Amino acid sequence: RNFRCDCGNSKFKNLQCKLFPDKSKVNSGNKYNDNFYGLYCTCKRPYPDPEDEIPDEMIQCIVCEDWFHGRHLGAVPPDSGDFHEMVCQACMDHCPFLWAYASQLAGKGLPASTKVNSLEDEGIVLKAEESEEQKKEIKKESGVEHQETKEEKQMEEFNEPSTSSGAASLNTLIFIQAVPKSEEPVCKLKELQSKQFFKKDTATFWPSNWRSKLCNCEECLKMYSELEVQFLTDECDTVLAYENKGTSDQETERRDPLMDTLNSMNRVQQVELIYEYNDLKTELTDYLRRFADEGTVVKREDIQHFFEEFQSRKRQRTNRMQYYCS
Repeated sequence: RNFRCDCGNSKFKNLQCKLFPDKSKVNSGNKYNDNFYGLYCTCKRPYPDPEDEIPDEMIQCIVCEDWFHGRHLGAVPPDSGDFHEMVCQACMDHCPFLWAYASQLAGKGLPASTKVNSLEDEGIVLKAEESEEQKKEIKKESGVEHQETKEEKQMEEFNEPSTSSGAASLNTLIFIQAVPKSEEPVCKLKELQSKQFFKKDTATFWPSNWRSKLCNCEECLKMYSELEVQFLTDECDTVLAYENKGTSDQETERRDPLMDTLNSMNRVQQVELIYEYNDLKTELTDYLRRFADEGTVVKREDIQHFFEEFQSRKRQRTNRMQYYCS
């Protein structure tokens, strides 16, 4: 994610980039980590490690993109089918707001029945204290609700027909149109932070589509930018998206160009193409076998001579007979 091609800059002498000749001496957008030196995880060991005899799975953090041994994550990874992405301990410290979401979305390698109790026993339950601003907002909201209740009562009284002598008419009804309260965008993160959430010095494991649950309010987007994790709101950046793209590319590579061409033709054209292909294959194989038997090198002139003769024989066959009924 944070790497661009380095060819043509100061790292390579006497080499000019053929795509972008005017390159700066240093790519400032590149961020190099230990992976570029063949070292991974918190243990800073190579992979595969010739000195490590413990079989372990390597899992990539979606934030820093480093690879970690499962046993060095601080928590037991769930089964591979139970989570789609992992955020390492260092990145959780770098993005502490994720802990508020983790209590609702992420699994930390603990059984669901003992997750809360275990965390409470270890004394790592954190309660988010309400700030003065949040308390004022709550008071304002309660005051608005009280005012709305009074308006509803007044509206009911006005809607009832007046029985006093001063009323203009019993059939006259007064309607008060309630003005809708302007709805301000609610920050999902503040709602979660106002509740009890858990924090621990471990990596976290996240299910599919968890990024869609992140708040996209203006304040949160600014925070993502400051932490340089804007990609968390991009569904095309997920591990699943890259896996699907890789699968699609492999299927494209496995496709036979000849079969694609055949599928685009009618029946007569298909028969003609198959005949010509088999004929070319047979004659070219026999022609090249002579060079192999004699131990001589096939030159460009030899290939040109073969195709000239092949085209000549093809014209003779076409003029002499017809392969299908018109």
